[in-house]
Amino acid sequence: MEPGAPWRDPRQGYAYGVGSAVQMQMQLQQRADATAGGGVLKRSLGELERWQHQQQQMAAQQALYLRTVRQRTGSAADIAALLGGTTTAQPLVRAGSSYGGGLASPSSTLSSLTTASRPAVPLMHPQQQPQPQLHRQVPLMAPQTQAFGLSRALPPPPQPAASSELFILQELEKQLLDDDDDEPVAAMSGTGSAVTHSEWEETIQQLSNSITAAAPSPGIPSAATPNTNTTTNNAGMTRSPSNSSSSTASSSASCSPPTPGAASRQLLSEAAVAVADGNHEAAATHLAALKRLGNQHGDAEQRLIAMMVAALSSRIAPASSGSAQHLADLCGAEQRAGSQLLHDISPCFRLALHAANVAIVDAVGNRPAIHLVDFDVSFPQHAALVQYLADRRVPGSSLRVTAVTDPSSPFTQSLTASLAAIGEQLKKLAERAGIEYRFKVVSCRAAELDASRLGCEPGEALAVNLAFALSHVPDESVSPANPRDELLRRVRALGPQVVSLVEQELNTNTAALAARFTDACAHYGAILESLDATLARESAEKARAEAALAQKASNAVGREGPDRLERCEVFGKWRARFGMAGFRPVALPAGIADQVLARVGPAPPGFAAKHDNGVLRLYWMGRVVTVASAWR
Repeated sequence: MEPGAPWRDPRQGYAYGVGSAVQMQMQLQQRADATAGGGVLKRSLGELERWQHQQQQMAAQQALYLRTVRQRTGSAADIAALLGGTTTAQPLVRAGSSYGGGLASPSSTLSSLTTASRPAVPLMHPQQQPQPQLHRQVPLMAPQTQAFGLSRALPPPPQPAASSELFILQELEKQLLDDDDDEPVAAMSGTGSAVTHSEWEETIQQLSNSITAAAPSPGIPSAATPNTNTTTNNAGMTRSPSNSSSSTASSSASCSPPTPGAASRQLLSEAAVAVADGNHEAAATHLAALKRLGNQHGDAEQRLIAMMVAALSSRIAPASSGSAQHLADLCGAEQRAGSQLLHDISPCFRLALHAANVAIVDAVGNRPAIHLVDFDVSFPQHAALVQYLADRRVPGSSLRVTAVTDPSSPFTQSLTASLAAIGEQLKKLAERAGIEYRFKVVSCRAAELDASRLGCEPGEALAVNLAFALSHVPDESVSPANPRDELLRRVRALGPQVVSLVEQELNTNTAALAARFTDACAHYGAILESLDATLARESAEKARAEAALAQKASNAVGREGPDRLERCEVFGKWRARFGMAGFRPVALPAGIADQVLARVGPAPPGFAAKHDNGVLRLYWMGRVVTVASAWR
C-alpha cells in the first residue's frame, strides 16, 4: 500500500479462494521479501485482497467452499482455548486439498495472516514433518475437525495462561477479526501496533513451553504412551473417523490421577480401540502392559483384566487351529457344566431362573397336565420347577418335558450328551414330590418345529422355556435364514399359555467391537464381583464357573461372524423381536422379587431384584445383569 493511499479494510470482502496454494505462498513470500520496516502486515493484507480478486475470476469454474474472515467464532476466548489445547501437530496445508479447499476456521485464518507478516517461509509439503514454526506449536484447527470443516468437536479446556498473554492474544484477534470494532485499524501498522512481532513470539513461546511441560497422569502404565498415531484428547470423546487409537498420555494430562481400576479399564478400552482400528502393534503394546496387571487368582478387577486380555489377544493372534479349538471348547461338555454351575451359584442367574418358573406356574394355574418345551434344559431350573409344581398340591399333577435340540447348532452335541442323565435325575425328584414325570428329546431345526413333531396333546397346558437359549441362535446378522425369528414364529404358532425368557442384559450381537467390549467389561466385571460376594476366593466351584464365563467373554469379544456364538441382546431388543413375532407381554406378579428371594434365601449385599414394568431385573451394584420376562 503506497503512502497516502486511501485505506481499505482488508476484512471487507476477503475470502479464501480456491486458487493454487503454491502460487499464493510464492506471492506472499515476494510481498514479505519486498517489504521492510513497519506496516508489513497491513501492506501484505491489502495486496493479498487485490490478488484474491483476480484469483476469484480465474477460479470461476471451480465451485468450492468460500469462507470470509468476517465469520467469527463468537468470542476472543476461542483462540485462547485452541492455543491451550493439544500439542498435536496440524499441518498448514491438508493433504488432498487446496489452500482454501476446506472451510477454514478463524484460528487457522489468524495463524496464516500472522505468518504472512513474517520473513519468507517456504511452503511445506503436506506429508512432510512441520518445522518448529507457529503452526506446529499451536494447533490451527481442533483435533477432531474433519477434512472440510463440516463438523467440529469442541476444543479441550484451555491450559492456564498468564492474564497478560491472554490479553495480547485477545487484542490481536480483536484487531484482525472483530467486525464491531470502531477503532482505527491503523493501530496495526508497524509504528502503532499494540501487539508487536517480538511480543507475539514471546507469547507463543511461553504458551508452548507451558503446554509441553504438562506431564501425563500417573495412573496409566508407561507402556500405554508409545502410541504416536493419536488425535483424541479425551477418553470419553468420540473418536475421529480417521484416527487409529487415542493417546493415554494426552487424555489424562488435564485430569486428576485416576484410580488403578479406572486406569486399567481405560487401558483396556485403548487396546480394544486399537484392535478395532487394525493397529495391532499398539494393541500388543497395551496388552503386554495389561498382562502384568491381570491375575486369574487375584481380586475381581485383576481377574477381569486377565479375562479381557485373553479375549483381545485371541483376535490378533495368528490364525491357525486356534479358532477351531476355541469353538470346540466353547461348545464342549466342560463348558456346559461350568455354565450350569454359574447359573446355580450366581444370584443374578439363579433368581432369574426362579422368576421364569414363577411365570410358568402362574400361567398353568391348577391345570394338572403340563407340557414344557425347553430348548436348553437346565437341571437347576427344572429341579426348582418340580418343587414349585409340587407346592400347588394339585391332585394328579404330571409334567412332560420335551427337550428340543437343533442338529445345526454347535451346542447340540454337548447338550444331547447330558440330557439323558438330567432326565433320570429329574424323574427321581418328581417321583419323590408326587408328580408324574416324562422326558423325551426331539431333534429338529427351527423351520421344522410344529405341534405334531413335539407331540402336543389336547388338554395339556403348554409352556415354552427359552431361558438362555435365544442368545445362542443366529439372527439375520449371521444368516439370511434368520433362525432366531423363525424359531419365535414357530413357537407362537404352537399357542402356548406362556413363554418364559431369561437373558443377560448385554449387547454382544450387532454392536461394534469397541462398544461391545466396553459393555462386556462392565457386565462380566459385575458377575465376577457378585461371585466374590457369594463364594470364597479359593472355591473350586467358583473357579469352574469363572472358567466358563471367560470362554463366553472370549467368544463375545474375540470372534466375529458365524464364529461368534454368544449373541446376547438387551431387553429392549428382545421386546421388539417378540412383538414382531406376534407375542404380547405377560406381566410378572408384583411381589415376584420377594417370592423368589424367599425361595433362595437372603441375597448378598450389593444384589437387588426389582419388578419393573412387568419384568424382573436382577442387579449387581446398580448394574442390570439379567432380565426375566414372560410372553403369550
